[in-house]
Amino acid sequence: MGTPEFAVPSLEAILNSKHEVEAVVTAPDKPAGRGRKIAFSDVKIFCEKHDIPLLQPVSLKDAGFLNIIKGIKPDLMVVVAFRMLPEMLWSIPEKGTINLHASLLPQYRGAAPINHAIINGEKQTGLTTFFINNKIDTGNIIKQQVIDIDPEENMGELHDRMKIAGSQLLLETLDAIDNGNVQAITQESVAEKLIPAPKLSRETTRIDWNKTAEQINNQIRGLSPYPGAWTTMIGKDGTENSFKILSAIVVEDTELPGEVGSIETDVKSYIHVKCGTGMLKVNKLQLSGRGAMLTDEFLRGYGYLLIDNKYE
Repeated sequence: MGTPEFAVPSLEAILNSKHEVEAVVTAPDKPAGRGRKIAFSDVKIFCEKHDIPLLQPVSLKDAGFLNIIKGIKPDLMVVVAFRMLPEMLWSIPEKGTINLHASLLPQYRGAAPINHAIINGEKQTGLTTFFINNKIDTGNIIKQQVIDIDPEENMGELHDRMKIAGSQLLLETLDAIDNGNVQAITQESVAEKLIPAPKLSRETTRIDWNKTAEQINNQIRGLSPYPGAWTTMIGKDGTENSFKILSAIVVEDTELPGEVGSIETDVKSYIHVKCGTGMLKVNKLQLSGRGAMLTDEFLRGYGYLLIDNKYE
């Protein structure tokens, strides 16, 4: 069971292994983009390419859907990047239902673990396979793998590394379950002060320029390329323009004059922004309604927007 791109390598790995894929469950088709055209999930596209039986229930509690799953008589169900399952579904397989989660549980339980790990400046994160129970991301842990985070790596880059590593950890987990060689541990036995990873919102993705340059850069990395850390630029005449900043670097041992959010630019090659502590050099940004641009490209077309203005 899964929907986005993150789930595809895991499905492909299982398909190419000794384990049998009887069916796949993914989200229903839905409109997407400006044209609101019906879009297929990455998992559905893969299944159609490989002729894998596919189910797309609107409700996971639907009696007809549940009867189909019971009729398949699965030994085990696997969940990767999907919604919460009701007990009437995850309890069907004899060997249980397992989930691959993109963090070292119990840390970063929730919908956006990769984003929050980078935003919080973590040097390491990881992957966890666990048995699903009736609470989100709290089941007994089967296997874990530590993943180092490169200091310049953004969310998209880490996501792509973790989806491949996750597919291999999942295969190891399936083999262990198949061989009866599993000693799952409760999350309480490894619990400490817990850091959540809730769903991202527009407000939590907004840049607060009162924070340090390092904190803001971590936020930018953790939200790039999507959904993007955003800010509003206020002109002297009160006009506002929204920007996403997709890449930046911390300029060490340098402070800009003026108030927090002040912009320094030669309107040719660089944009510097004053933070609560330190300064950021913006490398890539996106004006609302436009495509992403490198700084020099942006300045050639829109540099006039930055003159005597500030971010807020």
